[in-house]
Amino acid sequence: MSLSVSSAPRRTASVDAHTWPDVASLPPYSRLRTAVAERLVRHAFGRLPLRARLGAGDPVGLGGPLMQIHDPDAFFQRVGARGLIGFGESYMAQEWGSRDLVGVLTVLAEHAATLVPESLQRLRGLWAQRRPAEHRNTDEGSRANISHHYDLSNDLFALFLDETLSYSSALFRGFPAEQHLLAAAQHRKIDRLLDLAQVGNGTQLLEIGTGWGELAIRAARRGARVLTVTLSREQQELARGRIRAAGLEDRVTVLLRDYRRVLGRFDAIVSVEMIEAVGEEFWPEYFMTLDRLLAPGGRAALQAITMPHDRLMASRGTYTWIQKYIFPGGLLPSTEAIEQIVTRRTALRLTERDGFGAHYAETLRLWRERFTAQATAVEALGFDETFRRMWTFYLAYSEAGFRSGYLDVQQMLLTKEDPVA
Repeated sequence: MSLSVSSAPRRTASVDAHTWPDVASLPPYSRLRTAVAERLVRHAFGRLPLRARLGAGDPVGLGGPLMQIHDPDAFFQRVGARGLIGFGESYMAQEWGSRDLVGVLTVLAEHAATLVPESLQRLRGLWAQRRPAEHRNTDEGSRANISHHYDLSNDLFALFLDETLSYSSALFRGFPAEQHLLAAAQHRKIDRLLDLAQVGNGTQLLEIGTGWGELAIRAARRGARVLTVTLSREQQELARGRIRAAGLEDRVTVLLRDYRRVLGRFDAIVSVEMIEAVGEEFWPEYFMTLDRLLAPGGRAALQAITMPHDRLMASRGTYTWIQKYIFPGGLLPSTEAIEQIVTRRTALRLTERDGFGAHYAETLRLWRERFTAQATAVEALGFDETFRRMWTFYLAYSEAGFRSGYLDVQQMLLTKEDPVA
C-alpha cells in the first residue's frame, strides 16, 4: 500500500537513536493509515472494559484500568504504520503508559481476536510487516537469534530470576505465589518433568536447551548421565561453572551445539520452553530429531508455551513486537500443530498433557517485580531507560497473555514404543 505522504521524522529526545532507531523516530507519515488506525482504536476503546485517556481529554471505555496516551498523534502514527510493533514502540518512546500496565494489556489480550474487524483482518497481508529473512532458524540464524536474547548478560538475568536461575514457568502449590517460594516452585516444575521422563539412576538423558544448568544438576543428582546442549555461550559458561561447583562434572556435559547436530541414542529427552525458538518451518525437523535421538521405549518430556490454534493460523506470518525486540525467530505453537506433526512425521505419541498457565502469570509477576525493584542495578550494567521500558513491557505483555487465557504453558509427554517389548 503506497499511500504515504512522508515528512521529516520527528525524534524522541530521550531515546538513543543509534541503539533504538525505530523508537527514536516516528515512521513515515501516512494520512490514510493514521486515520484508519485512529478510527479503529477509538472504536475498540469504546467497547472495552478499560479507560483510555487521549491527551488531556476525558477517558473513553467501559471502565477498568486506565491507559494514558500522552501523545495521541504519535501513538496513532506508529500504530497506523507498524500495527502492534508500533504499539509497543510507542510505549518504549513514553508516548503512552499506565499505572496498571498488566491490567491494560490483559484486557487487550482477552479481546485480541476481535480488536480488528474480521473484514479488515483479511487484509493483514497488505500492511503487516514480514519477518526478516535473517531471522530464519537455520543453523546460523538460530545462533544469532539465541544470542540476541540469552547472551545479553548473565548478570542481568540474575537480577530478576531466583537463585536456581530458571527462566521458565514455575509450578506453585497454591496462590498467591510469593517471592520466597519461587525457587521451590521451580524445583517442583523440574522434578515433575524428570518424573514424567522417568529419569533416575543410570538414565542417559539429553536436555535440549541448557538454560543455566539447574535441570541438568537436578537430573545428575538423581544418578542420570546428562548431555545438555545450548547455543548461548554465556549460558554455557555459567552452567559449566555451576555444575563444577555442585561437584557433578563427571555426570554432566554441556555442549555449544544445535539440537539438530546431536548424535547418539538416549533413554530420555527433556526440553523446557525451547520449541518456542524453533520456528514453524523447523517444527517437523525438531520432532523428527527427538524421534531419531530417543531410544525405543524412551520418553521425552517437554514444557511448551502454546497459543490457540485459530490465532496461530491467523497470525503465523505476522512480524511481531516480541520477534523484533525480544525473541527473533520465535513462534508459539498450538497443541493441535504439535499433535499433527508428531502423528504424521514421527513414531512418537503424545500420551500426557497438562496445562498450568495461571502459574506462568504468577511467575512473570514475580520476575517483573524483581526487575522493577532492580532498576538501578540494571542501569549500572549499562542498560538504558528505553531498554528497561522494553523489558518491563515484555514481562507485562507476557503476563497478560497468561492472565487472559490467550496463552498456556503445558508439560507434555511423548513416548516411543519398543517394538520388541
